[in-house]
Amino acid sequence: MNVYDFDKTIYKADSTLDFYLFSLKRYPFIIRYLPIQIAWVLKYKAKACSKEEMKEHFFVFLKDIHKMESHLERFWDIHEKKIRSWYLNQKKEDDLIISASPDFLLEPIMKRCKIRHWLATGVNRHTGYFHTPNCYGEEKVIRLRQRYPQAVIHEFYSDSRTDTPLANLADKAYLVTKGKLIEWTL
Repeated sequence: MNVYDFDKTIYKADSTLDFYLFSLKRYPFIIRYLPIQIAWVLKYKAKACSKEEMKEHFFVFLKDIHKMESHLERFWDIHEKKIRSWYLNQKKEDDLIISASPDFLLEPIMKRCKIRHWLATGVNRHTGYFHTPNCYGEEKVIRLRQRYPQAVIHEFYSDSRTDTPLANLADKAYLVTKGKLIEWTL
């Protein structure tokens, strides 16, 4: 199977940030959470909290999003065009997408793109609380082995060296830099 990261790899940007900005336009009053969000980002940068804690506080705005399913559909109506054409042109039925993005955010686009195999961070769409570890770095390998214990990665694609644990498992790996594929040297 071929394995892909999502954000800045097959999706041209950070889907969580895009979703937040989209939500802010539709629900401008969620700006009231900005001081909390900034405070937790600063705590994370100072190594005073975990990435999960920081992200849970970032997602505090979710409790004010009404009709989440239709909100997500509208988001992807606009942002689906950010799926990179090189990926769509080479997409295979057994591809696996592994992302740190929230599962509720990726689920609609995975259905639209007919991607059957995907893993993401389990996040409650109404509270922002995590119900799985953040699917990042070594956790991606753990999640891969839990769900697909016999998986053989032929090609792996990511924009970030934090995905080196997955790249190490692949026959061939590529770094995606500004939409261009560069062979990953380990």
